[in-house]
Amino acid sequence: MTDSSHDGVPAPRRILLVTGLSGAGKSSILRILEDLGYEVIDNPPLRMLDEIVTRAERPVAIGVDSRTRGFDAAAVLTELGRLRLDPALQAELIYATAEEGVLLRRYTATRRRHPLAMRGTVTEGIRAEIDLTARLRAAADMVIDTSDLPPPELRQVVEMRFGPGRGHVGEGLTVALMSFAFPAGLPREADMVFDARFLRNPYYDPDLSVRTGLEADVAAYVAADPDYRRFLDQIAAMLDLVLPRFVREGKKYATIAIGCSGGRHRSVTLVEALATHLATRPHNDSHIDKAIAPSDVQSNTVESDMADSGAQGGADMTGAWPVIVMHRELARQGRSSWRWASRPKEHAADAAEGQYSS
Repeated sequence: MTDSSHDGVPAPRRILLVTGLSGAGKSSILRILEDLGYEVIDNPPLRMLDEIVTRAERPVAIGVDSRTRGFDAAAVLTELGRLRLDPALQAELIYATAEEGVLLRRYTATRRRHPLAMRGTVTEGIRAEIDLTARLRAAADMVIDTSDLPPPELRQVVEMRFGPGRGHVGEGLTVALMSFAFPAGLPREADMVFDARFLRNPYYDPDLSVRTGLEADVAAYVAADPDYRRFLDQIAAMLDLVLPRFVREGKKYATIAIGCSGGRHRSVTLVEALATHLATRPHNDSHIDKAIAPSDVQSNTVESDMADSGAQGGADMTGAWPVIVMHRELARQGRSSWRWASRPKEHAADAAEGQYSS
């Protein structure tokens, strides 16, 4: 694996520090990076980072967590800062996380001891590690929540950002739009959160209650709320303002979350409408109209149409922002939870060949 170059100037060599909560998928992320051609070292002493980076000839992924000798969040951030002073390197921090209940189930299934719970419960160990790594999470270039992310989709996320030629300095932002239910907890990785619980709720319509915002009738019901369009327009305007500033700040990945009571109707409808808006930039009001107007829907359900779009039309959609759509609560019901609304331009050819299916 070699880094790409522009105008004959070699791209900075990537150095990825992979950290996070035990059981959240750090080892899986490292294995994916190794498959992508990274030289992978897991849990070396922190004092050896400089030597590892100096000797390596390829991009490097280094696992750092509470098992690492001399682990300390401040020390990790100091080492990361030192690496970033070298213009020949592109040093980034990845933080893997998952919900406490998910981590508990994983430890129960594997019967492994938590590294910080040798004399206490797993729950105590998880909470101690959350506190211990809080500064790393806050400083991470990318937070990956694996709670509802199956292994194939985790691989897609990692390949999308860290595969050959992806995500180098100067490249743009990838936006994740997520629907969720407030009673189930805020998404930990969210950069911005919007509350759709004030909109009319299809849950109270017996014909719509068991269906989702992926279906045209449900989306039309939500869109008929007199304040829906203004709310959608204002979120879209906010994102049109903020996302370019994220790019200027060097941010590579942003998660925008929209919640409602059940995470199946109102939030799903809004996420799908915003995905269309972002995927068809520059902004035009007709784009949002197309996303929500019942008369524009050609079938009673849009779910199958979107599956086709992810596999076929998605390869041709290369809007201003690569956009990922995730529906957290639908994923917890065993439904497909992750798709491209707009693929990165460099992935279009790959997608056409079926290498990045949604």
